Amino acid sequence: MTTSLEFHQLSLPQLCPVAAAVHELATTSGVEARGAVFTRREVVDFILDLSGYASDVPLHNLRLLEPSFGSGDFLVPAIERLLKAWRSADGDKDAFSALSNCIRAVELHHETFHQAKTLVIATLQESGLSSTDAQALADCWLIQGDFLLADIPGQFDFVVGNPPYVRQELIPDVLMSEYRARYKTIYDRADLYIPFIERSLSHLAKGGNLGFICADRWMKNRYGGPLRRMVATGFHLKVYIDMTATQAFHSDVVAYPAITVISRQKPGPTRITHSPTLESAHLKWLAGLITAAVLPKGEDAIRELACVTSGDEPWILESSDQMDLVRRLEGAFPLLEDAGCKVGIGVATGADKVYIAPFDTLEVERDRKLPLAMTRDIVNGRLEWQGYGVINPFKDEGGLVDLAVYPLLRRYLESHKQTIANRHVAKKQPSSWYRTIDRITPSLAKKPKLLIPDIKGDAHVVYDDGTLYPHHNLYFIVSDEWDLRALQAVLLSGIARLFVSVYSTRMRGGYLRFQAQYLRRIRVPLWKDVSADLKKELSEAAERHDINACNFAVFKLYGLTPAECAALGGNGD
Repeated sequence: MTTSLEFHQLSLPQLCPVAAAVHELATTSGVEARGAVFTRREVVDFILDLSGYASDVPLHNLRLLEPSFGSGDFLVPAIERLLKAWRSADGDKDAFSALSNCIRAVELHHETFHQAKTLVIATLQESGLSSTDAQALADCWLIQGDFLLADIPGQFDFVVGNPPYVRQELIPDVLMSEYRARYKTIYDRADLYIPFIERSLSHLAKGGNLGFICADRWMKNRYGGPLRRMVATGFHLKVYIDMTATQAFHSDVVAYPAITVISRQKPGPTRITHSPTLESAHLKWLAGLITAAVLPKGEDAIRELACVTSGDEPWILESSDQMDLVRRLEGAFPLLEDAGCKVGIGVATGADKVYIAPFDTLEVERDRKLPLAMTRDIVNGRLEWQGYGVINPFKDEGGLVDLAVYPLLRRYLESHKQTIANRHVAKKQPSSWYRTIDRITPSLAKKPKLLIPDIKGDAHVVYDDGTLYPHHNLYFIVSDEWDLRALQAVLLSGIARLFVSVYSTRMRGGYLRFQAQYLRRIRVPLWKDVSADLKKELSEAAERHDINACNFAVFKLYGLTPAECAALGGNGD
């Protein structure tokens, strides 16, 4: 099948920039640009089972869509199930007439498309279909083109697959603009799988199921907000399975995957499990439990949570007692920044090898460099400066300094001009070629602050009494209202980890991302509402770096019940 879009790609690419961009991706892009990741067979069968695409269902009367079939990881097993279901029902009928409407599958990359098509034809022939029927079905089922632009009529009872994980910067600008015009869920730095999910959901028939394995970041990150709202308002998140500790693919991937099953039906409870054993018999058993009408009593492999989706809010996929605690605290206390605290991130230079070096070796004027706090300076929960500094090209009041006034700075920067001027920020503003990506405000170095590394298993919150400027992989908190030592106790406690774990995507090894967007979710009382005795208790616990004492004081601060303390892994005693 040749779509009108493909015709323009092949014949008039020079007259249609969008088609030309698609044609280039289809013919020249490598695996990374296409976001091609290949799924293990046992995981594919698991997703098909979870989605209800089983051979004991009359699949020959239903329709399946595969948005990015690649080498056929999902497509071939789905075809095998379809043929088995058809033969057990009325397999004596003409194959093409019976099956031609059952599958539509799309693949962008030309070479991959033709390789998979050959595999599909071979699969059909090996099952006993004639070469004529096999060729005709493959021609009917398979579409070479861009799923986000291709003409795909009708609705589908199943949409399954592994949508491509492609960053926006790898997509030609003209094509990205076309996607943005068509898909409302592309927001901020959303990756390509976001509009793939949007279009796939829009093709679901009433009661139909979408079963995908893809990166889980959209479920909690800011850019996933519009897609989360779409799911919350018209669909039911039936299943969520965390696969971050499971080798679901044939190769390692940067993304942290999850399996989701989303149905076009009224919202309801979500069944959740984590890191299943990658063994076919176990996954078959687990799929049976997850899809059962009622969960068996006493079965702890699966949890069921209500109200996981709520507008564009991040999905809370933790235990119900933790979710209840978060909701109570959110109703009782203001957000961290509403309580007089400011969250920020340290300086990104765009060329750390130039701007950052041991402080004493930076041959610039004394007032053009600042001592720098880096993650390497945080040792065992304490701040131990390793002696690095950062060059500051900004005036205290804003704007860049005049290099003519600073001959040492000028000589240093010009000796590295090729590296500095090559940065995107320098090309965008050639007259300001020597600026760092982020503006440096020297007064920040002199302010007492809390410093928090991005990725840690637990909160590593250290106190700086006003000596260092934070690097870009450190978040900082300053406040004119809260005592920062007391706030450090809060952030070292289970309360901080609770909020971050609820709203953050989890990294491999159980690490959490203590990013600004998650830190800002933390709720704290107003400082004026804290008793004098408790203020002292919080501060002293933080100064001793006594985590148990921090938890004990913080549990009192929030008025936690024994059950709520238990939800955080403590007893409040």
